[in-house]
Amino acid sequence: MNKIRKDILKGSAGCIILMILIFILILIAIKVGSIEVTYKEIFEGLFVKFNRKIYTIYNLRFPRIIVALLGGASLSLSGLLFQAILRNPLADPGVIGICGGASFTALIISTFFPSLYFYTPIIAFIGGFLAFILIYSLAWKESLDPTKIILIGIAVASIFTGLSEILKGMANRTGVLVSVSGLTQLVWEDVKVLFIYSIIGIIGAIIIAPACNILELNDKTVRGLGVNINVLRFIISIVAVLLASGITAVVGVIGFLGLIVPHIARKIIGADHRILVPFCTLLGGFTLLLADTLGRLIAIPNEIPAAIIMSVIGGPFFIILLKRSDNHAKH
Repeated sequence: MNKIRKDILKGSAGCIILMILIFILILIAIKVGSIEVTYKEIFEGLFVKFNRKIYTIYNLRFPRIIVALLGGASLSLSGLLFQAILRNPLADPGVIGICGGASFTALIISTFFPSLYFYTPIIAFIGGFLAFILIYSLAWKESLDPTKIILIGIAVASIFTGLSEILKGMANRTGVLVSVSGLTQLVWEDVKVLFIYSIIGIIGAIIIAPACNILELNDKTVRGLGVNINVLRFIISIVAVLLASGITAVVGVIGFLGLIVPHIARKIIGADHRILVPFCTLLGGFTLLLADTLGRLIAIPNEIPAAIIMSVIGGPFFIILLKRSDNHAKH
């Protein structure tokens, strides 16, 4: 009981600190850009009187900030859930091909059926889930092989990346402009679309958090508790794919965030998913907003996409984790 209470207190303190850091980062992100304003002007423009500069910032920077927070939360939770499902610390929705499948199907909708934009995350969810089923079935042989999942996932991700590039090339040749702007050029419509799917996914993750703790036991033990392990994995998979698909449909593939954040969270507050889920929600949002803000600051007036920042950080992180898992396997 003392350990549980200690973990709860540690998690609560961590969440409070993260909320303060997020608030500070939002204040910084609001000011970063070609339009220079003071905080006094921002406050007056939002709540007192109309200001054209603040109106522009409100419609350009605020959607970007909110999407970064929601998207970071979604991707980190998706990674956390996939790591629980697959019992693989290297699982990440981008690395194992889920985001690739979601991105490809979302691209089909934006290319041929732009009027269905609001439903793009649902179509992306179908693509992501089909990719997961494909990877899961190919990697399964009596039990889950963590290394096999990663290798097959990388191959599937490469296939979907190639298909996406082919589709973009065909669309551009026919005069249809296809592009994924990342976190730039976002509008309030994007926020509305992502908000619905992210909130559903986050609530789902909170509800199933206790079940993720059960998955840490071996399959025989779980069955001995009267739990259908395959049904449980299926339900958690649906939530994990939904979380990854929503943000992928809106801003494209952002790799390694779902890998890095859960690992950092476990180091700080432990392995209890009931505490990890809210902590990862905040830490993931903070991480993606930080990556986006750094990308806007590093090469002013140019911008480095948050996806590239995460790849530069995540690549070495992935290699270190891979080497550690190899060392554990040897011992």
